[in-house]
Amino acid sequence: MNKEQDKFIWTTKLTSKGQIVLPKQAREVFGFKEGDTLILLGDLQRGIAIAKYDDYLKFAEEIFKAKNGVNND
Repeated sequence: MNKEQDKFIWTTKLTSKGQIVLPKQAREVFGFKEGDTLILLGDLQRGIAIAKYDDYLKFAEEIFKAKNGVNND
């Protein structure tokens, strides 16, 4: 894996229970660990994005702080 690479492609299969396995390299690149809660963001034209729930929550909190004029500096 090239550390400067910023685009990736992996394959996985959907099980009969609707589960997928995130490939090891994908977990390593994005820092997913066992027990992480993930959030799936869907767009009919663009597909599905997967993010760590905690990271997304922090991002959303920052948006709301900025909207309300709160500065943590």
